[in-house]
Amino acid sequence: MTTMIPERRPAWLKVAAPKGENYKQLKQLMRGQSLHTVCEEARCPNIAECWGHKTATFMILGRICTRSCRFCAVETGRPLGLDWEEPKRVAEAVQQMGLRHAVVTSVNRDELKDGGAAVFASTIRWIRRLNPDCKVEVLTPDFKGDQDALRVVIDAKPDVFNHNVETIPRLYKQVRPQAIYQRSLDVLKWAKEMNPAARTKSGFMLGLGETWDEVITVMQDMRAHDVDILTIGQYLRPSFQHLPIQRYVPLEEFAALKTEGKKMGFRHVESGPFVRSSYHAHEQADEAIKTQE
Repeated sequence: MTTMIPERRPAWLKVAAPKGENYKQLKQLMRGQSLHTVCEEARCPNIAECWGHKTATFMILGRICTRSCRFCAVETGRPLGLDWEEPKRVAEAVQQMGLRHAVVTSVNRDELKDGGAAVFASTIRWIRRLNPDCKVEVLTPDFKGDQDALRVVIDAKPDVFNHNVETIPRLYKQVRPQAIYQRSLDVLKWAKEMNPAARTKSGFMLGLGETWDEVITVMQDMRAHDVDILTIGQYLRPSFQHLPIQRYVPLEEFAALKTEGKKMGFRHVESGPFVRSSYHAHEQADEAIKTQE
């Protein structure tokens, strides 16, 4: 039986508290537009850095998720109705921020027939309408494996399509009880098949009890499903109600996995304790394009 490690974090895992004029302005903008960010809802450790540079990941479809992943701080419950004005407000916020690369994610909305795909598509189109020079990246749910729903999103032509596998398959019942590992891989493969020009992206966390060999296998599975961009980060427990951290992964191991990923053929690998899906998203996409040329 694995015992929980002490909650005290290593010195290199400490981050600055959110502050500064850009942080305040961005928070006011989000509240003024009645928008949500995954930065806040998921208690991302990079919020001080990203918001300080006027970068944020918009979370659409409300703030209540229909799934109960045991690593995630987003609230679980019964969501409210859809807000069809939300896509336009996101686009207006992107315009006010002057973004060149916008990231849009969502909660799971399993009670909807299309899982919220139509709202994703509308958000992409509104961003393009008001911000023609802005690249759009989406981080979507698995839509319960519904290819028709996925096609609605892909037909809106996001520049980057991201769907995270989150962890190794052995831990899925503990970490993502309503998800299926192979289904997540299939979604990534289908997205690439539907629009080969777009980059596909996925990521996972370390520190939940996985082994090196299991991690390498997941990376190989991703490449077999034609994933272009890989993100690897440290799991950080949002609260004592969430899964305990089994270990803090040393920086050398993150570096070694980045090297392995480049050998496997990923166009870009972002690997480090604070890495999250949208961390340095613009730079990730640019690097993937360079390696493709």
